[in-house]
Amino acid sequence: MQLHLIRHPRPAVAPGICYGQTDLGLAECPATVAERLRPLLPETFALHTSPLARARLLAEALGTPREDDRLKEIHFGDWEGRSFADIGSAIDDWAADPLGFRAPGGESPREMAARVLAWLEEATGNGGQTPISAEIGVCPPLPPLPEAVVVVAHGGPLRAIAGHLLGMPPERWIGLDFGCGQVTRIDVERWGVVLKWFNR
Repeated sequence: MQLHLIRHPRPAVAPGICYGQTDLGLAECPATVAERLRPLLPETFALHTSPLARARLLAEALGTPREDDRLKEIHFGDWEGRSFADIGSAIDDWAADPLGFRAPGGESPREMAARVLAWLEEATGNGGQTPISAEIGVCPPLPPLPEAVVVVAHGGPLRAIAGHLLGMPPERWIGLDFGCGQVTRIDVERWGVVLKWFNR
């Protein structure tokens, strides 16, 4: 299976503002971004998107997407729409516990990853993992993988998908810096997972 991970185009938001599930518009034309990305994608693919406008508008420019709330960005609760300067030293609590910290009224990165990976398992049949039976060397039959899947979503969910498939420890996922309006390809095979290219 070819898995193409696309981060939404640049959002229309002032620098230094905390946003996660805040539904922002776009600072660049989704049709223009789609036209640039289309040659990098297969001819046919299953298309999935976050329902937030900054992802959904690009997905709709690429085809007819299936929306799923589990692909939304992390929810920052009371921090949504506030400047990081206003949040102040509270951000230090997040730095001290990058996976478990939860902004007031929001969700933790670990909780966000759990819902995203539940989506991945459903979309691919087994989340890219090949179970081995108790009998050494014998693999039970697996459902067929889709040939190509395109996901239009956000930095947090895309890090969770890629980091999980590539076998990275969760505390290292933050190093996967998905660029706005760019696509990454990961091939999921029966024998393993290959990062073909990143941020094109």
